[in-house]
Amino acid sequence: MAKNKKINVQGIDVGVYENNKEDFMSLTDIARQRDSKRSDYILQNWMRNRSTIEFIGLWEKFNNPKFNSIEFDGIKNMAGSNSFSLTPKRWIETTNAIGIVSKTGRYGCSF
Repeated sequence: MAKNKKINVQGIDVGVYENNKEDFMSLTDIARQRDSKRSDYILQNWMRNRSTIEFIGLWEKFNNPKFNSIEFDGIKNMAGSNSFSLTPKRWIETTNAIGIVSKTGRYGCSF
């Protein structure tokens, strides 16, 4: 069963989502420290960065046998361009990613 808890990182409370003995830190809580009203834009801008895409793609290749490398290559080629935009939900759906979890609803968050 999934549980939510908080950890304190350098004075900032960050949510931790636990599922199947795996911990996921809240990217939304981290982004909220930068701009509390626009954390979704902070996350979206972070995910359009080519270095970010290469890092999370490499992590998926090592840890996810069902990772869609072909879709990843397409995303990686577009990353960094002015017209490129990527959300955690789109990343998960397009590449079958497991390293990022996106929860919707009133208390929705990306981990």
